[in-house]
Amino acid sequence: MSLRVAMLSVHTCPLAALGGKETGGMNVYVRELSRELGRMGVEVDVFTRSQNPAIPRVVPFAPRVRVIHLPAGPEAPMPRERVVEHLDDFVEGVDAWRIAHGDYALIHAHYWLSGAAALALRERWATPVLQMFHTLGRLKNRVARAPAEREPAVRIAEEERIIASADRIVAANAVERTHLGRHYGADPRRVAVIPCGVDTELFAPRDRRAARRALGLDGRPVLLYVGRIAPIKGLGTLLDAVARRRARGQALRLLVIGGEADEPADGHEASLRARADRLGLGDAVRFLGAQPQDVLPAYYAAADVTVLPSYYESFGMVALEAMACGSPVIASRVGGLTTTVHDGVTGFLVPEGDVDALAERIAALLDDPDLAWRVGREGVRWAAQHRWPCVAEAVCREYATLEARAGAHLAAARCR
Repeated sequence: MSLRVAMLSVHTCPLAALGGKETGGMNVYVRELSRELGRMGVEVDVFTRSQNPAIPRVVPFAPRVRVIHLPAGPEAPMPRERVVEHLDDFVEGVDAWRIAHGDYALIHAHYWLSGAAALALRERWATPVLQMFHTLGRLKNRVARAPAEREPAVRIAEEERIIASADRIVAANAVERTHLGRHYGADPRRVAVIPCGVDTELFAPRDRRAARRALGLDGRPVLLYVGRIAPIKGLGTLLDAVARRRARGQALRLLVIGGEADEPADGHEASLRARADRLGLGDAVRFLGAQPQDVLPAYYAAADVTVLPSYYESFGMVALEAMACGSPVIASRVGGLTTTVHDGVTGFLVPEGDVDALAERIAALLDDPDLAWRVGREGVRWAAQHRWPCVAEAVCREYATLEARAGAHLAAARCR
């Protein structure tokens, strides 16, 4: 009998377009992990809050894997701090689905909202909970740039409760495991370290000149940013660094992928566009909006450097995607990026918010093609060790510590 897993992703659907306020690496993680578990014979139902009544309630997207959209509050996008008000409805919806369609052997929760729902379901089902946070509220508050960026007290309290109560926790790297212990008192024996993954069939090296021709780019060096448009991502630092290099006569083009079409006129992206104009970068910066994931490899291939100037990252999946494509990476020396990027080998790390250091490292890579090639080559080799089949096998081994039936699926793992 195959293992049935209830995968919880309350606040964001794994099938949603990437780059918006509530979409990013976690969406990719849930989608790709679920797909690979399905290939291993595990039945996975991904439960998420419905944000559009026109979307089908049930969306099969891989063998043995489906996304189930449950009404919980208004079926429309809402800030995460409001989603918590509707968790009881979400829990009722998941439980009703179980009653109608059969029991689950495990609950795998992503982010604190899902963790809170998972603990409520465990009380009803007596089913073990595996938790992954993706980001931590206390860590985000340490780097918040303004009061509006601080995480609410309810998040911190719920994270403390989940960390104390979950049967098993997955951290994306040793840095996150240390943070869980230092800032939340997590017992390290209950925390497994499993790095995030990358699709090395989709994200793979390709010819740079061909990619640039396909994207209509000229001969100027290309910097690439991919991610949410949010203050914590540090895009303002990158704009300042580009302006610094331009002032010294270096022609550059910056491509920014991410953002939402319906962002308010006074939102963060609007402020970044205004900042670019003030810096005289109108002809050098292109805001491209969110892009489908199957389009991203062309941009990574076209880029001379992919830059992650974040103030906080729990892992940095964009860095791994870029490395898989052979794009040299420059990232902030923060959080999980310090383990995802091997400084001087697969990329370079600079102090967060340090415009001069970032500008100098960009210049060093652009001025030394041999160095850029070596770093790109090592990045490809490093990314090959983080394929999704390997992540799924490691996760399934954690499942087996909580439910013996999971062990039978390990023979189907493709991490070879």
